[in-house]
Formats: sequence, C-alpha cells, structure tokens
Amino acid sequence: MPRGRYSLHDLHDHTPLGEEHFQCAPGPSGWRYVSRSTTPAGDHLGSVDLALDELGRPIRLELHAASWQIRGAALDGVTWVRTDPTGVHATEGNVRAHTFSGTSPAFLVATARLLRLTPGSPATRIRLVTFTDPVLAPRTVDQSWALVNSEAHATDNGPLIVDEYQVDTLDTGDRHTVHIAGDVVLAAPGIELEDLESPPSDAGR
Repeated sequence: MPRGRYSLHDLHDHTPLGEEHFQCAPGPSGWRYVSRSTTPAGDHLGSVDLALDELGRPIRLELHAASWQIRGAALDGVTWVRTDPTGVHATEGNVRAHTFSGTSPAFLVATARLLRLTPGSPATRIRLVTFTDPVLAPRTVDQSWALVNSEAHATDNGPLIVDEYQVDTLDTGDRHTVHIAGDVVLAAPGIELEDLESPPSDAGR
C-alpha cells in the first residue's frame, strides 16, 4: 500500500501551493486513493477520496476544498453534486465525459488506468471534467494521451516500470509530460514526489 507525500506548485511561477499526503491501494474491485492537502504553512486545505472499478472508471469521488464539496461517479458519462459552503444549496452536473480530473496526482493515475495505453500506440483522446481550486468549479477539458515510453529501472524490490506519457490539452495546445510508476506519479507539471514509504503497486494497463 503506497503511502507518501507530494508537493504541489503553481504551473506558471512555481510558487509552492502546499502538500498532499496520500495512500493508495489496489483492491478486489479496482483501486482507491485517499489524501489530505495542507497549505505551505501546514493548515488543512482539502481532501480527496477516489475509488475506481476494475476498468478504471470512477465509482466514487469525494472532494473537499475551502468548505466546498463534490460527490461524483461515472453515471451516464460522469455525474456529480457540488455543495456550497453553507450546505443549503447543491447543484448537480452531468457531462458525457470519460472521467474526472483536478489538481490531485490521483487523477493522473486514474486516467492512465482508464486508458490502459501501450507504448507506440496512437494517442487517445479523452474528455474529462476537472474541478478547479479553490471552489471546485467544474470545467470540461479535452485531452490527448500517448504512452511514449515504458522503461524498467532496477530497485531492491525488483524492476520498477516507469511509464512516460505525453499529454496534450486540445483547446489550449499545451503539451506536458507525466511519469507514472504503478499507481504513483513520479513527476508531472506542478507535482513532485517528495516521500514514498513503500514501493508503488502495479496499476496495470
């Protein structure tokens, strides 16, 4: 069961945004990731609880940030309820999309599990609903994912397979690289793995 800590940074000026303390594990029905985020000063910032089925589809998502809350799942595309800080008003959303996204590294692993790409295969287009900080506002994003390299690295626990993905955001033309080993993000824009207490689990493709 991997457990560790990511540091999160602003994509443009690299300002520290905080840290995400996480643990994740495969299970009989898929994969689960839970985390809590803190500000650079150590104050509570939010939390993530994401569960996927064996095909990589989100069967439960719960996000908290700045008193806002999201509960969602794959249903007729993806469906979610966003609750305001007072808890009085709630709005429901539904988009013909494949999965969810957001600032947490969990969503990169989730997308990779859903796509199950192989090296050298054509890029795959995917539609995501991303929730933007700090108020978890939903936004639909189209991306293209390609697995450009898969390389084994020797470790004390046997070979570690590191997958290198090229991700293009289609409406802006932005292109970036994501490195994932099993169910842990090793490096991605705005994300650095700072501490890992146990080896990644094999996420499968």
